[in-house]
Amino acid sequence: MRIVLFGPPGSGKGTQASLLKEKYGAAHISTGDTLREAVANGTEVGLKAKSYMEKGELVPDEVVIAIAKDKLASVGDKGFILDGFPRTIAQAQALDIALSEIGKPLEAVVNLRVDEEELVRRLSGRRVCPGCGEPYHIDTKPAKAEGVCDKCGTALIHRADDQAEAIRNRLKVYNEQTAPVLGYYEKSGILKNIEAVGQISEIHNQIVEAIK
Repeated sequence: MRIVLFGPPGSGKGTQASLLKEKYGAAHISTGDTLREAVANGTEVGLKAKSYMEKGELVPDEVVIAIAKDKLASVGDKGFILDGFPRTIAQAQALDIALSEIGKPLEAVVNLRVDEEELVRRLSGRRVCPGCGEPYHIDTKPAKAEGVCDKCGTALIHRADDQAEAIRNRLKVYNEQTAPVLGYYEKSGILKNIEAVGQISEIHNQIVEAIK
């Protein structure tokens, strides 16, 4: 399996990638998680990316491409699910070149489609544990004790890029800069559109059928 999970922030890419990883045994490569880890560790890449991420803007192509190439090189032969990359046509072209060089072209691009107001509701309600990374949501997955992680007891945080103003900016950036990548993949005939609203298991089943 060699696929890209595509969709705006809050469309469920991470959740569906985890389910596909469990089903097919492919590596889940999330550039967002990798960048946040770099920020938390204070690495050179992390410091460079931090100011962009906090404003909900795209991290420069050269930074994301470098990270993605390193991750792909470490996967081996078990396949991969790319989550959050590529986000621009330049990144898509760079990915095609990189995969062509190792003889592993993409098999499908799965596009998760969700209404904008639903995306804002999902994102603004997210909370995360800075201690163990466990995700929560004030509506769909609240902590047992408000504001405290069930697993490790650390105080939950509301990420800067999940604040209402940043969310609107992220969606604006997505529509202006990232959505055009869909046209790039549609021309190649590997784009699969999925309506990603409803039960998680139902959306997962739609994806499995689309990529068979």
